[in-house]
Amino acid sequence: MNPNEPYLDLSEEDELSSEQLDLKVQKAQEQLLSLKRQQDFIEKQKRELEELSRRQEEFQSGRSEMLDKLSRAVAVLEREILEAQRRVELLNAILETFSGHLQLLEEVNPKAWEPGDFNRELSKALSALDDAKSEYNRCLPRIQPDAMSEPYEQEAHPYPGLEAEHDFGYWARSGFAFTLPLFILGIIFLLISLLR
Repeated sequence: MNPNEPYLDLSEEDELSSEQLDLKVQKAQEQLLSLKRQQDFIEKQKRELEELSRRQEEFQSGRSEMLDKLSRAVAVLEREILEAQRRVELLNAILETFSGHLQLLEEVNPKAWEPGDFNRELSKALSALDDAKSEYNRCLPRIQPDAMSEPYEQEAHPYPGLEAEHDFGYWARSGFAFTLPLFILGIIFLLISLLR
């Protein structure tokens, strides 16, 4: 509806004919219909603007959250990559060392030693073997924290069976088993002293 369009003037003093009245009613209905369309259009625009505002707010909050998460993830990944690069460098150095010891030990051939050089060659071979053992035991925990296998030379526990951890019940039963013979001897001595 055009805002400049004049509203119906129902305050006319002269009497209206039936046709004129019908025309005015029809015009009023058209104006109401036009106003209803305008209202519907404005409400639709309002809903669209509210949806647009909601989506914009959703984007802003989501963007802020993802910027924070991605920034932290990038920092973590950079640290992980740096750590992985250091580990690769370490593993390459260990690989080179192990390969050198492997090649050196493979080249040792006691059958080819001259009888006069046997003692000297054996000393060199034992020294190479000790170096290889030492490097292996030193590097193995760095290859894998729990170690791929047992170190080449591991001291046996001085008291086998005690290296494993046991709970209180185990030690209580063990203590009772250890003291039971003394307890029985004590009862025997008590009975002997009472019977005298």
